[in-house]
Amino acid sequence: MSTETELKFRVAPGKLSSLLRKSGLTGRRGDQTEQSLVSTYYDTNKHRLRRHGLTLRVRKIEDRYVQTVKAGGTGGVTRGEWEREVSGATPDLEKTKDTPLQELATRKLRHKLAPVFQTDIHRVAQARRVRRSQIELAVDRGRISAGRRSRPVAELELELKSGHVADLFRLAREFERKAGAELDLRSKAEQGYLLVSGSGGGAQGAESIALKAGLSPREAFRLIAHSTLRQITSNADPVRDRNAEGVHQMRVGLRRLRAAISLFADLLPRASTARIKTELKWLTGELAPAREIDVFLNESIRPITEQGVPRRGARAIRKRFSRQRMAAFERARAAVMSARYRRLLIDVIEWIEGRPRVHDGRNDERTIAAYAAELLDRRIRKARKQGKRLSDLEPMQRHKLRIRIKKIRYAVEFFESLYSDSQQKELAELSDRLKQIQSALGSLNDFMAHRELATEAALTAPPAHRRAQAFASGVIVGQERKAADGLMQVAAKELHRLRRLRIVPDARA
Repeated sequence: MSTETELKFRVAPGKLSSLLRKSGLTGRRGDQTEQSLVSTYYDTNKHRLRRHGLTLRVRKIEDRYVQTVKAGGTGGVTRGEWEREVSGATPDLEKTKDTPLQELATRKLRHKLAPVFQTDIHRVAQARRVRRSQIELAVDRGRISAGRRSRPVAELELELKSGHVADLFRLAREFERKAGAELDLRSKAEQGYLLVSGSGGGAQGAESIALKAGLSPREAFRLIAHSTLRQITSNADPVRDRNAEGVHQMRVGLRRLRAAISLFADLLPRASTARIKTELKWLTGELAPAREIDVFLNESIRPITEQGVPRRGARAIRKRFSRQRMAAFERARAAVMSARYRRLLIDVIEWIEGRPRVHDGRNDERTIAAYAAELLDRRIRKARKQGKRLSDLEPMQRHKLRIRIKKIRYAVEFFESLYSDSQQKELAELSDRLKQIQSALGSLNDFMAHRELATEAALTAPPAHRRAQAFASGVIVGQERKAADGLMQVAAKELHRLRRLRIVPDARA
């Protein structure tokens, strides 16, 4: 087994051609090599290898065939890699011994393996010396193909051959500044699977997280944080395309990462974590108006046109917020096109890979199973206590309770794989209850924001439409105020039924 420690970046095709000729980069230039790499990726028709976090490929390099098994592709900078030369273009499962694929490599699997997709890449590589580290730069251009579907590849890979990972990030920042290189956490294999599924260009939701009960809390946090960062980066293109669902999913990824930071706060270095939180909050704020106005327009404004509201008022308010929606989506797009966003991605992944906070050692002795059980119990108790006073809470206090509930819900999702099949029913019931509470309190919070938007629209409308628009705004506010009573009842009912878990994670998971 060997490990590869690398960072991968997307670079505009126009800048890719001259990338290795750029002068002034850190380190001395080394010999340059060129290769044509044709790789075929194999799996079953139900993608069993992918479900186990494995990839299997056979690559043709000149007149040789090299079989590679990779594991640990969770968005981190380091993963396991097992390479063996084989006699032909098809996999040889006899040569998967001492790899994670060995347990799956049965005769039945051999018969079910088939090509899933192929990559055809022209690679120009160059060695660089950065301080005391040896780093390989590789510029890849080509295509990924799956049947009739294909997509271009234009990437820069930085692989640490020896030395310190800090030098890898140092060089990464040079390329971000000089070439606008944007961190991409998706491997070619992941892009290939997305191409097969037909979902490569659309909004991407959260992926499932598989934790082992014996992991340390810090190791578990690293896996969770990488997963949330992948959700953020995989929705950058949809945000640039002004895709409403892409904006929503990037915001969900940001909330999940910020929730993970809160849940594991006792393990994280305070100074660097505070800086990361500031940048995540900035990006969340740049996306927020697009999501809020989009929801207001689709769920509150458009329905009133069918409810007897004067057409002129409904049309005026819809036109106003359609313009605001367009401007908000442009703001979100500008954020993910910015150098600040590109720097944020590099900073976050370096922070995730960094050293844990120095503490009294107690956390080093606990497994994630024990940590998760304690964390969920403590947070549920606090939420139940605050929820008993729901009717007495001010809007800001309700907002904080909603955030607390949301973090517990994300924690349940993060830790789900630690529970056995027989425990999943109780976990699902808790998750469903949390979702109902969060949804009810979230809608109440939205109503407060919608009231401000509608009131401001009425007060600032041009004279010709002021009365009609004020009437339309009043209808919206009135309807949402009426709905608020029912939502409070739902939230209070589910908070009353919220119970501490009677189960603990399965230590054998």
